Amino acid sequence: MAGERKFIRESTNRILIKEYLIKKVEGAGFGGMTIQRTPMGTRINIVVERPGMVIGKGGSKIKEITSEINRIFNVDNPQIEIQEAGGQAALNAQIMAEKLAEALERGWHFRRAGHSTVRRIMSAGAKGCQVVIAGKITGARHRTEKFTQGHIKFCGETVKEVMDFGFAEAKLKAGVLGVKVGIMKPNARLPDEISL
Repeated sequence: MAGERKFIRESTNRILIKEYLIKKVEGAGFGGMTIQRTPMGTRINIVVERPGMVIGKGGSKIKEITSEINRIFNVDNPQIEIQEAGGQAALNAQIMAEKLAEALERGWHFRRAGHSTVRRIMSAGAKGCQVVIAGKITGARHRTEKFTQGHIKFCGETVKEVMDFGFAEAKLKAGVLGVKVGIMKPNARLPDEISL
């Protein structure tokens, strides 16, 4: 029972750390994170599009993030590693979701922003992608708009292996829009793809 509680606490902490980092590195293009326990402490690997914004002048921001993760989330000896997304940014669902949310906040029309995101992802070599924008897009009623191209998977065990998902929020005057991006990477192999 104690082991189960520890497992749940660690999983909850992981989600809370991710939410904290998304807010903290806003504008730097957050592309996900991994947490690894090591004998030396806890290694947190963050993928970002613009590492300079996360590191800060003379490493000031990264020091602040490290001490806050230690204090707020009670993570012992956190060691943060920054990894640049580089040319793979367009194939990172979280980065593309953040970019789309930023475009909507800057006043882009949702259709233009959605189609533009899909084009950029597909141009990077993705096998398929889907962009979903939900909320008060136009008018007072909530609705959902989907932009899909190529081949994508929605359900089953395969989804974990071949799909990458990202979620972001665009805060507009009318309300908050939820933005979800799903990408099937170029190297994704489906179970029905058999080579002899």
